[in-house]
Amino acid sequence: MKLNCSQSELNAALQLVSRAVSSRPTHPVLANVLLAADEVTGKLRLTGFDLSLGIQTSIPASIESSGAITLPAKLFGEIVSKLSNDSPIILTSDENSQQVELTSKSGTYQVRGMIADDFPDLPLVESGTSLKLNPLSLSSSIKSTLFASSTDDAKQLLTGVNLTFDGYGIESAATDGHRLAILNLSNILSDSNEKNLSNDIDKFSITLPSKSLREVEKFLSTCDISQPINFFIDKGQVVFISLDEIITIRALDGNYPNYLQLLPEKFSNVLEFDRKDFIASLERIGVLADQHNNVIKITSDSAANLIKITTDAQDIGTGSESLPVSFKGESFQIAFNVRYLLDGLKVIDSNIIRLSCNAPTTPAVFSPVNSDINFTYLVMPIQIRN
Repeated sequence: MKLNCSQSELNAALQLVSRAVSSRPTHPVLANVLLAADEVTGKLRLTGFDLSLGIQTSIPASIESSGAITLPAKLFGEIVSKLSNDSPIILTSDENSQQVELTSKSGTYQVRGMIADDFPDLPLVESGTSLKLNPLSLSSSIKSTLFASSTDDAKQLLTGVNLTFDGYGIESAATDGHRLAILNLSNILSDSNEKNLSNDIDKFSITLPSKSLREVEKFLSTCDISQPINFFIDKGQVVFISLDEIITIRALDGNYPNYLQLLPEKFSNVLEFDRKDFIASLERIGVLADQHNNVIKITSDSAANLIKITTDAQDIGTGSESLPVSFKGESFQIAFNVRYLLDGLKVIDSNIIRLSCNAPTTPAVFSPVNSDINFTYLVMPIQIRN
């Protein structure tokens, strides 16, 4: 293998694929990235894979001879990142060698690796369900629910986001047992032809690890929004493909909980208020609430069309703010974890928010008002001890 490529492009590609390299590999080769040079296409392909998440990208290169090798991701990445970006990099490796020579204007380095045959193949889906997705809608479905997934590895299924395709759109949902975020997207398919084809596609529901979806979110932020994302799913494996990048994800095993049964059928109290004003009040009150268990209380005043937001950080201080609301129902008091409220409110793209609730111990639901977005955010209240 012998090639010439840009330092900046190689550095960016290494940083990207290294996010799929395990910090605790189960096999030595999984600490490496795979480099494969193709003289015919004039591309250098880089791959990182931890057996659950795989990321592959390619960069243009002047390739004198094809070849492949794996190199330690951390070491090779640090060397490349510190080289000058105003001169190209030359990579050379003999056919039977496990060492690469890296040359730039500042010097020469030899890095020992492992043969490419030891590196596992990415599990690319060759059959099953195939869709073309709108990158902006896909990004929204991830961003709007990812935050509500659990960080507790003991709750394995809840550490992911559940995606359900019903033939027309995708519903994404995540819960950690304390809150639940649901987003329905009917416009996620890239074009009308795809929507017609979707009628013949089997319905599916799959749960993908949040860690992997964070990489998909980053990947989507750099995609050409005018180009659809190719989405493939088969036998618990999902693949996202853009023009130059591939991400593979192994789904979590098991059936996701029936979260829809958590949503109350009707509510006795409904409030509507300005989202930005409510967030600002919560952030100010949160300064004190963070000092003591993050609890804030919301007390409604139906006569004055106000809510009072309060916190009592024992031995530190108290805080109180009032906010005008549109109100239907009876006066009530309910308490929440302020961080849970802020997490959900910040992803709702609406000027006006609706809070629907019943008793102070039953689920409360936040949703946008006068919005095309079908988003539901359920939060379990904290029991108030008088």
